[in-house]
Amino acid sequence: MPKMKTNSGAKKRFKLTAKGRLKRKKGFHNHILTKKSQQRKRNLRKDTLVDQTDEPRMKKLLGMG
Repeated sequence: MPKMKTNSGAKKRFKLTAKGRLKRKKGFHNHILTKKSQQRKRNLRKDTLVDQTDEPRMKKLLGMG
């Protein structure tokens, strides 16, 4: 059986944490930033974790599942 390919889009977007969770960037921080408040833009800079319900699907894309 052939090897499973990792999804190249997913490997650019997700990083594994030390505890095995997946880290991701927040969306909505690319354009149309003038109408967003400074506080909102500041919070969008921070990384966050992938939701636990989505984690198995994302790990499968990364070849970990």
